Amino acid sequence: MIIGVDIGTSVTKASAILRDGTVGATASMRSVLIHGADGAVEQDLDDVITSVASVVRQIADAWTGSATSEPIEAVAITGQGDGLWLRDAAGRPVRPAISWMDARAAATIERWNSGGDDSVSRRVFRLTGSGMFPGCHAALINWLAEHEPESLERAAVAGYCVDAVLHNLTGQLTVDASDASLPFLDVTSRQYVPEALELCGIADWAHLLPAPTATGTVFSLDPHGAELLGLPVGTPVTGGPYDLQACGFGSGTTRPGEGTLVVGTTLSCQVLTRDTTIDPSAEPAGMWLCTPTPDLFLRVMPSMVGTASIDWIMGLFELAPSDLDTLLVASPPGANGVGALSFMSPAGERAPFVDPLARGQFTGLQLRNTRADIVRSLCEGLAYAARHCFDEMGLDGEVSACGGGLQSDAWAGIFADVLGRDLYLPLDAAVGSRGAAMVAWAGLGSPVDEELWRSQRRSISPDPERVAYYESGYRRYRENLASARALWPVAR
Repeated sequence: MIIGVDIGTSVTKASAILRDGTVGATASMRSVLIHGADGAVEQDLDDVITSVASVVRQIADAWTGSATSEPIEAVAITGQGDGLWLRDAAGRPVRPAISWMDARAAATIERWNSGGDDSVSRRVFRLTGSGMFPGCHAALINWLAEHEPESLERAAVAGYCVDAVLHNLTGQLTVDASDASLPFLDVTSRQYVPEALELCGIADWAHLLPAPTATGTVFSLDPHGAELLGLPVGTPVTGGPYDLQACGFGSGTTRPGEGTLVVGTTLSCQVLTRDTTIDPSAEPAGMWLCTPTPDLFLRVMPSMVGTASIDWIMGLFELAPSDLDTLLVASPPGANGVGALSFMSPAGERAPFVDPLARGQFTGLQLRNTRADIVRSLCEGLAYAARHCFDEMGLDGEVSACGGGLQSDAWAGIFADVLGRDLYLPLDAAVGSRGAAMVAWAGLGSPVDEELWRSQRRSISPDPERVAYYESGYRRYRENLASARALWPVAR
């Protein structure tokens, strides 16, 4: 058994992952998000480490108290990506971690987006294939260099969530290649691109970026980490890939051309590929990520808001999450004429386009419309956004789907109808931990049976009539989006 740990933005989860792909005990603990002025969103590293220690201890206690006498083979960690987790050489934070949701550097991205084909954003995109947004390393380091240089001066590493936790458990200063990919890495060589750092005005801080860890690297708990987790010193530990990629592996996406739809706090669409050709005419959005297989890459379009927007609208109407299916059934496809753009994040949008000024909207409202129509329109808008992302990336295979939003079969059906494809949903929700464990077993030299793991899914098929309806609905969505984008700078 491997204990898989998934450090989400607001919840840390751990699960006992068995070699046959099944999931045993699961534990969770909430983390604290600290919201400040100008869209600032931060986290306390010690709070996150405490959450990891708590859930791991719960799983370890349940396992050792069970009938089996088999040892815990490893702890496999995945978690949120992007943001900026500055720390010193001992792994201690020099300031609160800045979340990927943070909006303070929005003006920096606006500036980098200006200038047409010669803009900073387009030039970096042509070098690395990564689009930049306010909560990414480039914008945040640039912002700190201008407003808070003392924090950078005290830091030994500008890292991410997973490697910050790993540092405190193993004493090793490292970063997984998946995290390091955005926005400075040439994913084919796994080397940072100096010109990209220079374009972002942060070449002076390049020494804070650790070299990506070699594929298959396995670490071990040091005495401090062992005491935190309640496990023996020397227990193997792996860190990465980060959660978007781990969720794909854990859902069954393992072959080139296949895609994963993650309907979580963020709405992420991703496709495995061996092709890293960068289209210089494309909008500078999304990213290519390294995977544990050197010649296989993950093309990702992660929008800023997924289930968070549904939580918001349900809260406005004083409804419970359990009401979602009933509401979706109560309103027909097309939501009785109501349309929605789902760009609700204060930081704007990052995929399939980058615009810090992006804002959500509802159109077509009349006095006859109900709250069910409004909720359904937003669910349909998120499905159209997913279709837009997949259209930009190129999808040529099965689509696995996971995330809390897909606990609603009615909403999963909307995604299937809009995409016009079967969706394959894992039987267990612990897909991040599952994917991290799969990578850990490969690193330990004992790969799992991928076909057995893939078989543990169910499918939701699209309805042909609704597919045809949503095809025209998608065209209207793209037209409404084009009109809205022209107005966002005016309405700021």
